Parts: sequence; C-alpha cells; structure tokens
Amino acid sequence: MTASPSRLRTLRDYIRWAVSRFHTERLFFGHGTDNAWDDARQLVLGALHLPYEIADSYLDCRLEDDEREHLTELLRRRIEERIPTAYLLGQAWFCGLPFIVDERVLVPRSPIAELIEQQFRPWLAQEPARILDLCTGSGCIGIACAYEFMDAEVVLADLSFDALEIANRNIEHHGLEERVYTVQGDGFDGLPGQRFDLIVSNPPYVDAEDFADMPPEFGHEPALGLACGEDGLDLVRRMLAEAADHLTDKGTLIVEVGNSQVHVQALYPEVDFTWLEFSRGGHGVFLLAASQCREHQALFRSRLKG
Repeated sequence: MTASPSRLRTLRDYIRWAVSRFHTERLFFGHGTDNAWDDARQLVLGALHLPYEIADSYLDCRLEDDEREHLTELLRRRIEERIPTAYLLGQAWFCGLPFIVDERVLVPRSPIAELIEQQFRPWLAQEPARILDLCTGSGCIGIACAYEFMDAEVVLADLSFDALEIANRNIEHHGLEERVYTVQGDGFDGLPGQRFDLIVSNPPYVDAEDFADMPPEFGHEPALGLACGEDGLDLVRRMLAEAADHLTDKGTLIVEVGNSQVHVQALYPEVDFTWLEFSRGGHGVFLLAASQCREHQALFRSRLKG
C-alpha cells in the first residue's frame, strides 16, 4: 500500500479508509459485493467476526493493537494482491447462508440465489424429490436448495476433487450429511442412470475473449470453474445433449451461462429457451423442461462440437 493506516483507531476509521483506497486503486467488486463500501464493510467486520448488520454505534469502538495489525495486513493483501474479500475471510454468503471458501472454488455469487429463495416459483411442476447441483464448486447452490426443500435428496457433482473437499466441508458445516452428498465426475459421467426432478447448474461458461479481459481478482479463482472453450459452451453443449437422460418426466433444467447467452442463442436458434429475469440483477440463466430436452436431444447431440 502506498500509505499506512497507522493513525486509524475505530471500525469506522478502517471502513472509511478502505473505501477511499479501494477507489484510488481501482479494485474490482464482483465477488459477493458490487461496490467499495460493501466490500470494505464486509472485510473489516468479517475479519473481526462481527455481523455485517452491526448497530452503527459499534462502528466507533476502538480496536486493540493486534486487531489493527490483522486488519492492516488483510487490507494490504486486498489492495496489492487483488485477493477477493471472501478468500481473505475464508467465508462467503449465499442465500443468507455462510459457506466455507478458498481458492479451490469460485466465490458464490450466482443470481440463481434469487430463484432458490423463491423455491423456483412458478417454474416447478411439483416440489422436487431429487435435486442435482451440477458443477457444484463450494456446494452453495445445492445446499441452499436443501434448506428450501426439506424433504429433497440433493447431489453435488463436480469434476474437481479439490472443490468437492470444500463442498463436503460445507455439507458438514450445515449438518446436512443425511440427505446431501457429493459425486465426482466430468459432467454427468459420475451419475449413470440417475434422474432428478431439478437439475441446477452454474458451470464454467466464460468465453476466451471475456476470460482474457477479466480483472486481476478473477486470477485467484480456479480457471477450471470459469473458462470453457472459445465460446464458453464446451461443457454446456454436453449438458444439453445428456440432460434428457437425467431428468424425470416432469423435471426441469436450469443453467447459468452469463454473457455466453449470445452464443447459446446463436448455436440453438430452433430452441425456445426460457431466459429468466432477476429483480436483484443478473442475466444469462435459461430454463428448459424435460420435454424440451427430449424434443431437442438429437439437435443438441448433433452440435456437440460446435
């Protein structure tokens, strides 16, 4: 850092200073927050194990020397190394729930959270008995679904053993071992013959151009969870080609593709995707019913190689 916060004394001092430095250093905000104030508040309060919604009067509490040293080091790393705040804290929030995270998994931030909180209304024909979170990473989507659908069995699938280690820690952290479990495999490969009422996926989907232009903060996330070929659809193509074989008759497939929505629409102009809308921001999430996956399966298979 070009300046030392040695004269800072209170929580409010540190948050104010951090906001100023974050703006000056042009940090990127997109890993659970979208502005300097929220990022700074999350980092300062989280580092001291204080709730984000702490009463304003507590912000004027003076810090002990060891607390100030700890905050100074975290702020230095956030500014100089561009490490996302969630990694510095080892924790991220999704659907109002805490999740263990580190650089083996993406920081949870999917707009699918909004759908989960609404129990996917009005899109599900019935409450799902079996749910698959494909490309689960930290397990946040599937675990959040388990909270909303208390009787559902939830499978968290991922190619990465490292990611599944974190997902298993989160299953244990939330006490869901009896009905949430992990499966390792590439796409559906680890799930032969299994069918689900709901398949939700936030797979790697960043195309080559976007991946090359990403801010430094994204360099701390696993590339395996972000980039997926020239148009970002290498895995999505396979998922679409195989989804019909893993959905129940009234099942639903929901997939996030972000900016690669344009590539999906260009590749499959014949398919009537439902593109979902979000009141809190976000885009590029499509829905297909099991009947649509069956109807277009031959088409999806024919375009596996793009």
